[in-house]
Amino acid sequence: MDRRLYEMQAIVCAALGNAKRIQIIDLLQAGEKTAGTLVNEMGISKANLSQHLQVMKSKGLLLSRREGVSIFYRISNPKIVAACQLMRAVLLEQLEDMSKLREEYSEL
Repeated sequence: MDRRLYEMQAIVCAALGNAKRIQIIDLLQAGEKTAGTLVNEMGISKANLSQHLQVMKSKGLLLSRREGVSIFYRISNPKIVAACQLMRAVLLEQLEDMSKLREEYSEL
C-alpha cells in the first residue's frame, strides 16, 4: 500500500481517537441531529462540541447542512459506524479474555 494512504488512514484514526468523538458517532448512527441536540445529549459545552465537530468534518467523517439557524450533522459514510462497532467488539472480546484469565489464575 502507498505510504500516503497509510498516513491518511492514521489521520482519520487520530480523529476518532477521542471518547467524545466516538460518542458523537454513536449518537449520529441513527440519523442526523442538530448541534443543540448533541450538546444536550452529551452534556458538554457548545464550544467543546463545536471543536469536535470541526475536527470530524475536516477529516471527512461528518457532513453538515444548515436549515434556518440550525446546523444538522450526519455521518458521511455508514462504514464509519461499522468500523467503530467492530473496534468496540474487539475491545469487549479482549476484556472477556482478560476476565477469563483472571478466573483461571485465581483458581490456582
